Amino acid sequence: MPTPRLVAFDLDDTLAPSKSAIDPRIGDLLVRLAERVEVAIISGGQLAQFTAQVVDRLPDAPARVRHRIHLLPTCGTQYYRLTADGVATVYAHALSDDEKARALAAVEEEARRLGYWESQTWGPILEDRASQITFSALGQQAPLDAKSAWDPTGEKKNALRAAVAARLPDLEVRSGGSTSVDITHRGIDKAYGMRQLAEQTGIGLDDMLFVGDRLDPDGNDYPVLALGVACRAVDGWEDTAVLLEELIPTLPAGR
Repeated sequence: MPTPRLVAFDLDDTLAPSKSAIDPRIGDLLVRLAERVEVAIISGGQLAQFTAQVVDRLPDAPARVRHRIHLLPTCGTQYYRLTADGVATVYAHALSDDEKARALAAVEEEARRLGYWESQTWGPILEDRASQITFSALGQQAPLDAKSAWDPTGEKKNALRAAVAARLPDLEVRSGGSTSVDITHRGIDKAYGMRQLAEQTGIGLDDMLFVGDRLDPDGNDYPVLALGVACRAVDGWEDTAVLLEELIPTLPAGR
């Protein structure tokens, strides 16, 4: 592939363990990368998750470098830029009250019918993220070992996704993280977010690189690969760190 002008990342299990803060090594590498190219993070999580996991953990950097960092929560239905004063909104496309109510009802009812509504949870199972409704089988703060054990093959998530999608033909229903299902407007996935990046930055998809841990056909990163964007698969943040340590020296300095 040509030398990328923008590098985009999934968040959980790519830059950090699920719902966890980035390691200082990743923080340093992201800033070093932003000194050379545009940097984006795109995930199904909400802005508060991006802030706690990444933004608050970045080392100090000049405003021109921070401005090169793009945040796309809920797969690009929201878009933010870092500024000297904090996080600035580019846009945010919320679901209507009716869409939210129908999505919440459908995912709870289908999860209960399939036997996936768990009694032992860590935090809310259902979350209104304004532009996305998210079902997390074990709750938002579930420990990693419990999340990994709940659905190791993805069978439960895929069954729930299909059942909810049949009830909400006007909305997009997709597998999210290891225990989650996300509901948004139709046509919303990480490919949508990548197209928004191209529109907002003027950088073509052919000049982008995407890094993610779920590029398999059932994974929530797969739409980016199907879009034709150059992708690199990783297995955890340590793999991402090694990739960046190899990539950064190859990029032109001082863009």
